[in-house]
Amino acid sequence: MDGIVKKVIEKVKNGIDFKTKRVQEVVINVSARHVHLSQEHLEVLFGKGYKLTPLRELMQPGEFAAKETVIIVGPKGILQNVRVLGPVRKKTQVEISKTDGFVLGIEPLVRDSGNHEGTPGCVIVGPMGGVRIENGVIAAMRHIHVPARFAEENGIKDRSFLKVLVEGERKLIFDKVLARVSPDFVLEMHIDTDEANASGIKSGDKGLILFE
Repeated sequence: MDGIVKKVIEKVKNGIDFKTKRVQEVVINVSARHVHLSQEHLEVLFGKGYKLTPLRELMQPGEFAAKETVIIVGPKGILQNVRVLGPVRKKTQVEISKTDGFVLGIEPLVRDSGNHEGTPGCVIVGPMGGVRIENGVIAAMRHIHVPARFAEENGIKDRSFLKVLVEGERKLIFDKVLARVSPDFVLEMHIDTDEANASGIKSGDKGLILFE
C-alpha cells in the first residue's frame, strides 16, 4: 500500500495541492438517466397491480435495472427509453444529467437522492398513461455507497465528503463526493454521464479514495 501512496503523490503533484496518508480503491459506475417510481405512479404508467420486471441486478443489494422504460417530457423536448430502476420507492424521482436538462428545457438541481425541495418537475409517460410530478427531477450528487463497517474502520461519517482520484488521459480529483453509509451497502461510487465524459470514465473503472 505504501508503494501505491508514493505513486499517487508523485503523479498528482502537478498543480494540485492535497495531502494524503493512504488510499482505498473503489469501483466507479456511471449512472445514465433513469427513473425511480412510486407504486402509485407505476400503476398509472403500466396498469393496476403492475410489478417491475428485473432485467439485471445492480451492484447495491436488492437494486435492479428493470425491463420497463418511460418517456420523460419537458417544456422543450423529450427523452425516450428512460430506464426504470427498482424496487419501487415511496416517491418518484427522475435522475438526469445537466446535458439532458438542455434537451428537456429543465434545469435539474444537483441534489442527494430523496432531496426534492425546490426541484423542478416533469411529465412521465408510460404505455398505459402519464403522470405529472411537481418536483423530483435532479442531477444526482456524486456519491459513494459506504458499508458501515468500512466507514467505522476509516473514520467516515454518513453525509461527509471524500476526495477520489481517477487517472488516465483526463486525470482529475473529484472533490466533495458524498459518503452515504449503510450496513447494507457495497463500496461503490456513482457519477453521472456528464462527469464520466469529462473524466473519460466508463462503468467498472477504478478510483482511489484519498484519506487526508
